[in-house]
Amino acid sequence: METRHARVPDAAAICDLINYYAERERMLHRSLEAIYEMLREFVVAEEDSRIVGCVAVDVFWADLAEVKSLAVAKDRRSQGIGRILVEAAEADARKLGVKKLFALTNEKGFFLSRGFTPIDRDTLPEKVWRECIACSKFDACDEIAMIKNLS
Repeated sequence: METRHARVPDAAAICDLINYYAERERMLHRSLEAIYEMLREFVVAEEDSRIVGCVAVDVFWADLAEVKSLAVAKDRRSQGIGRILVEAAEADARKLGVKKLFALTNEKGFFLSRGFTPIDRDTLPEKVWRECIACSKFDACDEIAMIKNLS
């Protein structure tokens, strides 16, 4: 298995991975158009010419980025692919000069194991919530904000 930056032919597979979990209310839905628009933010895990996972790094400010849209194929869960993708996201963020990486997640234990710590969501910049309006859980969000210092 290898990780690499996403390419145009990967967009449909990324969209399918994300929307599998979106249909189960585990993450936000992404249209294929949205995937193309943010394609340069994605890193994928590929095995035998199949995309088995994805993650995106979205820069918010001079020192802050979000790790988002972390998805692993349902038949490949619990095999370390999520860990590898988060490590790739961290490396990508470091290359960009990002000092802190945050996640909004329902998978607290996973992110704790990757060195993230829970924080008060209100400490994040307001623009972080720009996508929350589209979420079905907007008025009753159950996601936990977590952050990791990369420096």
